[in-house]
Amino acid sequence: MTHFLKRLLFLTVLLTIFSSSIFAQQSNVADRIIAVVNDRIILKSDVDDEVRQYINQAEAQGEEVEFTEDLWYSALQSMVDNFVMLEQAQIDSITVSDDMVNRQMDTRINDLVRQAGSESAVEEAFGKSIIQLRADFRDQFREQMIVQRVQQTRMSDINITRPEVEEFFNNIPDNQLPTIPEQVGISQIVAIPPPLEDARSQAFQKAEALRDSVVNHGKSFEEMARQYSEDQSAQRGGSLPMLPINDLVANYSAAATALEEGEISEVVRTEFGYHVIRLDDRQGDQIATSHILVEIDEEQVDEQIAIDKLTAIRDSVLNHDKQFAEMARRYSEDEETKSFGGRVVNRQTGERLIPISQLEPALYRIVLLLEEEGQISEPRSYNPPRQNVSRAFRIVRLDRHIPEHIASLEQDYDRIRDIALQQKQMNEFRSWLENLREEFYIEFKIPMPDVESLTEPTEMEEPIDATP
Repeated sequence: MTHFLKRLLFLTVLLTIFSSSIFAQQSNVADRIIAVVNDRIILKSDVDDEVRQYINQAEAQGEEVEFTEDLWYSALQSMVDNFVMLEQAQIDSITVSDDMVNRQMDTRINDLVRQAGSESAVEEAFGKSIIQLRADFRDQFREQMIVQRVQQTRMSDINITRPEVEEFFNNIPDNQLPTIPEQVGISQIVAIPPPLEDARSQAFQKAEALRDSVVNHGKSFEEMARQYSEDQSAQRGGSLPMLPINDLVANYSAAATALEEGEISEVVRTEFGYHVIRLDDRQGDQIATSHILVEIDEEQVDEQIAIDKLTAIRDSVLNHDKQFAEMARRYSEDEETKSFGGRVVNRQTGERLIPISQLEPALYRIVLLLEEEGQISEPRSYNPPRQNVSRAFRIVRLDRHIPEHIASLEQDYDRIRDIALQQKQMNEFRSWLENLREEFYIEFKIPMPDVESLTEPTEMEEPIDATP
């Protein structure tokens, strides 16, 4: 695959991860309203963009999806239903906190950075800094999370009994029983090697020198930022837009809010490196700042410290009766797994057992060498998904191993129960949503097929030109 094609595929994945608002911002003026939900409107371009995203994302994942009228109308109905749930959320006072929105955005952005390879690659692809991306998509993330909360609230009270699970399983013909792939349950303890003191010292001294040039020698803050800052904002002279204080990392916001307008901070350390910050404006709990960022050279790390730490932990578990889960909670530096005793789950499904073929390559190579349940690997290096860490070490324990087999109630009850419960929840949710539509003003400005027939080819008396 050529570099151009790789780049094109990468951009496609990036653009489909975020919402259709990217495309909506580029819509031409000639548009039309095609649906109304209370005082919310849906434009034809909104649906076109939603369908385009769906097709592009499918193609980026190696699937072939052709445009059809059925797909277009299904996208329109889905957007109407989302607005219906947002209206119901207002009635039920369902909200999500700023902290929850921030954490969800952090997860999504970290996924982008992991796929792109670096934060700067994401910023280059979108033409915006990470901070600007967060600001641009905040409202949409909030709405998505509210809709999810409505769905979860409705489905959380739906349970399933064992007889229902057995009935669901017994209705599957024997020749259609799925083959369950080889699966493993694993746990890990992670250690991040600290930067060598020389790397920290060099970055700090450079930041101090840049601050001194501005404060004591009359150099332009903007010029110093353009020449030396290692942040995407360098091309704007270090300027960041007006943002809520809570959107900024703690050390940065604490230092910035302690300044008077126009004042320049001392050198400030954050997870991104060393900053020199200037407060440009403040309006309530929002601030506009400029900064010069000097990153710490993450390639200069003390690997032996991390290896020695993990070796000692492994010895404590194997030879001194320490519990792996407790050691993970105390010492692991992977925030995603440490609170769960180091347990690794499938990122897509949340399930404890992971098909071995779906393990990321570095983890797959470790697990292949673990022959018995309870065995713990030696410390091995890997590239963690955290955007500000380039290398880490881990030890991995094989908690459970299940060979490939034909699905059975005895061996796979939990998995089968989950599938049966999901089916029951979706059936009851669809019924509830159908009744909920009657509670709000919904008007389609175009002829619509019956909701129940949207998955089948539909002939329309007056079909709209739905081609994106």
